[in-house]
Amino acid sequence: QVQLVESGGGLVQAGGSLRLSCAASGRTFPTYIVGWFRQAPGKEREFVSTITWNGPRTYYADSVKGRFTISRDNLKNTVSLQMNSLKPEDTAVYYCAASYRFALRANEYTHWGQGTQVTVSS
Repeated sequence: QVQLVESGGGLVQAGGSLRLSCAASGRTFPTYIVGWFRQAPGKEREFVSTITWNGPRTYYADSVKGRFTISRDNLKNTVSLQMNSLKPEDTAVYYCAASYRFALRANEYTHWGQGTQVTVSS
């Protein structure tokens, strides 16, 4: 079991940056992968990025490659998402999710945070 809490969301102008953090607590050791997803109003939840414990290996959606960077801090037990060159289309609620098994699709993750709002003004 793992509990996830996101932070760092807010309002930013296009071209700006935000850094999201996902703090994990509870039984985190078995966690194999932590991912970020986002959901805009009226749209389906989509994959953004994920990082595995082993390696680590990182994965990014094509829409954020070169702009977003996912990282982990083992000592602080957090996973961060640095978002640069933000665009209005990045506006969404961003969720942190974890799985004890390798997963890339949202429906394969078993633990979710409550989400943090990211709004990018044009």
